[in-house]
Amino acid sequence: MDRHTYDTGIIGNCAYLAHVNKNTNIDWLCWPRFDSTFIFGGLLDKKKGGEFSILPTDDFTSHQYYLENTNVLITEITTDKGSKYRITDFAPRFREHERYYKPLMLVRKIEAIEGTSQIVVKCEPVSDYGATKLHVNRGSNHIQFLGGEENIRLTTNIPISYVFDEQPFVINECKYLVLTYGEPLEAPLISTTERFLRETTQYWRTWIKHSSIATYFQPYVIRSALALKIHQYEDTGAIIAASTTSLPESPGSGRNWDYRYCWLRDTYYVLTSLNHIGHFEEMEKYFSYVTDISFNETDRYQPLYGITGKKHLEEEILSGLDGYMGNKPVRIGNQASEHIQNDIYGQVMISLLPLYIDHRFVFSERKDSVRWIEFLLNKIERTIDEKDAGIWEFRNMANVHCYSNLFQWAGASAAEKMARTIENKELTEKAIGLKNRAAAHIESCYDPERKVYTNSAGNPNLDASTLQLIMMNYLDPASERARDHLAALEKELKGNNGLFYRYLYKDDFGKPKTTFLICAFWYVEALACVGRMDDAMREFEGILKYSNHLLLFSEDVDENDGSQWGNFPQAYSHVGLMNAAYRIAMKLDRPIFL
Repeated sequence: MDRHTYDTGIIGNCAYLAHVNKNTNIDWLCWPRFDSTFIFGGLLDKKKGGEFSILPTDDFTSHQYYLENTNVLITEITTDKGSKYRITDFAPRFREHERYYKPLMLVRKIEAIEGTSQIVVKCEPVSDYGATKLHVNRGSNHIQFLGGEENIRLTTNIPISYVFDEQPFVINECKYLVLTYGEPLEAPLISTTERFLRETTQYWRTWIKHSSIATYFQPYVIRSALALKIHQYEDTGAIIAASTTSLPESPGSGRNWDYRYCWLRDTYYVLTSLNHIGHFEEMEKYFSYVTDISFNETDRYQPLYGITGKKHLEEEILSGLDGYMGNKPVRIGNQASEHIQNDIYGQVMISLLPLYIDHRFVFSERKDSVRWIEFLLNKIERTIDEKDAGIWEFRNMANVHCYSNLFQWAGASAAEKMARTIENKELTEKAIGLKNRAAAHIESCYDPERKVYTNSAGNPNLDASTLQLIMMNYLDPASERARDHLAALEKELKGNNGLFYRYLYKDDFGKPKTTFLICAFWYVEALACVGRMDDAMREFEGILKYSNHLLLFSEDVDENDGSQWGNFPQAYSHVGLMNAAYRIAMKLDRPIFL
């Protein structure tokens, strides 16, 4: 059986993300925001999703790669007659006028490499998730697409008639295609796009040079960092789980979710990964996003929010689309925003901790300390004994989850540290009391016969999220209890080649059929924590083969054939990789010349 992989790379500039297929098509592009309608949605429907392709008239093979240490993507097409051309795709991003220039502009540069290639350019954007076909108007050097929220314009030095009529033509000089939303490109086409390409390339390479990335499997960590960066919506600081919706966790499973939102429950992992690579600007932007949400939440946090902090993310099924490889339903919005997940308060509390213990932040940035700590401790206190949906967002099951209480324990521990820093005895004592209550709930999940912590109190089921008991030092990694817990999880949840299931019991949709990739990276971290370094390195290396051709990782992997499934690329899979690589690198601590 052939292994299924996603044949796309991503480009982006922290205002939008686009997927470029190896076949040259823009398979996915939402404008004007990550959570807007797609302009190109071929991922979910080949006919209704529109098209933006640059194809030869002959049969061809494709080779796709990134310009080193950038988010600039190259697709090289070789025809069966031996001719060859290159497409450079990028989203402009660079510093200009004391701010970041990040327009809603997709740039495609076409250049001949060998022989004579005859190509056809098709550009057919759509709106309203494919329900609206746009009206096409031709100008002297551009084509306008009207009928969506804003005008979309394609500016090019290819004869307009060739594009308008989808007529073949020969590539004998560099051609440029600039697609814009709202504001068109009014500057000179060739010199402007060449400058944008130079500046964008330089921006990304400088960003990587300013990253602290250890040498352990560095190319994978660099690609993961670059992928994570463009999942941040810079306008507000939100970081989305993925740029796609409704790519199934496994074929026919019905587990097709919209991931174009920000999950607060992943705050700790994201901030940890950004901290590891030394990128404070992104951390601060994320702090601001969480702060803005917090000021608007008097009652309880939701598990996820829109990229502008929007609360109501009503889930809707789009009946008119085929779905990815025929997998339905196609969903927009996410009902999980209505769930109760009580780990979130600890996640947010931990996210504030660097402001208090990391001396790279100055004291004046710790605004309203007492109010903040009290605000979040009160939320932990209110929910600490409550049943919730848990990290995996069970839709019809509520329990006292070990993982939720772990983060309440960690949040209270963070609050204790912060309270001591500002010398507030009352808050310190409150934090210690809540930490002890959370620990009591965690211990109620312990099964002494099997020597393992189960997923919830009074429940025999095991859950990969409890690996975090070791990584977060609730269990002393050097203890026998930590080693026993890890061994029990390994025995039940470990699949082939280091892959790890979230759980293997039935949920609202039956029994999971694919492994959850971040759990495999958690497993690697747990191995490193308990000192099983040879195992950690072997398992880490084994997981790396589950990337696509561009070192991009999906949400889920089929343990039987290594196929990629779920939304793609999954920001949190890349976060998992970054954190696992860092954990191993720190443990190794070996000279670079060895």
